Amino acid sequence: MHLKFKKNMLSIFLAIPFWGIAQENTWHKEIYPRMRVIIDNDYAGDPDGLFQLVHHLLSPSIEIKGIIGSHLKSGDGFDSSNQTATHAVENIQRTLRLLNLKNQLQVYQGSNSGLKDANTPNESAAAKAIVKEAMRKDVNDPLYVVCGGGLSVIASAYLLEPKIAEKIILIWIGGTEYSDIATPPPGYTTLEYNTGIDIKAAQVIFNSSTIPLWQVPRNAYRETLMSYSELKTRVQPVGEIGSYLAEKIEDVIELTNEYEIYTGETYIMGDNPLVLLTALQSSFEADPSSSFYEIKQAPLINDEGTYEVNHSGRNIRVYHHLDNRLMFEDFYGKLQLFQQNKN
Repeated sequence: MHLKFKKNMLSIFLAIPFWGIAQENTWHKEIYPRMRVIIDNDYAGDPDGLFQLVHHLLSPSIEIKGIIGSHLKSGDGFDSSNQTATHAVENIQRTLRLLNLKNQLQVYQGSNSGLKDANTPNESAAAKAIVKEAMRKDVNDPLYVVCGGGLSVIASAYLLEPKIAEKIILIWIGGTEYSDIATPPPGYTTLEYNTGIDIKAAQVIFNSSTIPLWQVPRNAYRETLMSYSELKTRVQPVGEIGSYLAEKIEDVIELTNEYEIYTGETYIMGDNPLVLLTALQSSFEADPSSSFYEIKQAPLINDEGTYEVNHSGRNIRVYHHLDNRLMFEDFYGKLQLFQQNKN
C-alpha cells in the first residue's frame, strides 16, 4: 500500500467520532461514519417516514446528530390534531426504544405550525440545533440535513442564521414533477403533498436561500414501491421492529379500505431515498452514484406552491431515477442483521 494512502487512512481513522448507535450489534465493526446527518420528518404522518428512520438508525456509515419531529398540514388525514410535531416525537421515541436506542440520540420537536411569512422563523430547539451543528468549527465531515416532510424547521434555521447555507447539504423529498423530466401521475394534485405542508418554508428554501439542494420530486419518490408480499415476508417477521412497521402500513390499508379507497398491493416508501442518498453513497469518490439526477436552475415557488421560472436561480440537483434495488435490499438486510445480533 502506498505510504501516502496509509497515512491518509490513518488520519481518517483517528478523526472518526465514536458511533454510539446500537453498539451491541457487531456486524458493522469495520464500518465507520464518514458524514453527519440531521434527520427531519413528519413522523406522525405517512408511516413511510418510520421506515426511513429505522433504515437510517441501522446505517453505520453516518453519524446522526439529531432527529426532528416536524408538523403536518392542518387537517391531515393521518393526524388531524394541532399537535402533530408533538406526536411525531412520541413516534420517534417509540422507534428508538424498539431498536434499544433509548436516550442515545438527541431528539427535537419542531413547531406545531408552519411559518407565518417568509421572513420570520419559528424559533424552536430543533431549528437552533441545526444552526449549532452547522456552525461547528471543530469537525470536517460533511453535514447533510435530510427532510421527508415540510421544510418549516430548516427554513427557520436558515432565517435564524443564513450562514448555514455554506455549511450543509439539504436533501428534500418533495415538489412536483419538472415538465421536461417527467409527467404527473393520473389524477395528480397541482400542489404536491410535502410542499403543501408549509408553502412559505418552501419559498424560503427555493426563492431566498443559497443552500445546496438535492431534490427528490414526486415522480422520483413514487418509484419507491414496496410490495405487500415483501412487507409480509421481509419486514413483518423481523422481530418487534418489523412487526411495528408492518402494523403501521396495515393500519393505513385498513383505514383506506373503510372509505373504499383500495391501495392495491404496493406502498410508496418515499422517504427511504434519504438513506440511499446519504448512507449508501459509493465507496470512493463518494456520491449517490447509482441514482441519476439533472442539474436544474432552482425555480421560484409561488403562493400556490407551484414552480415559476427563476432565471437567477442557483443550480440544484433534481433526482429522477433511484436505485431501488440497493435501497430496499439494504433495508431488508439491516433488519435481519439487527435481529440476528439482538438474538
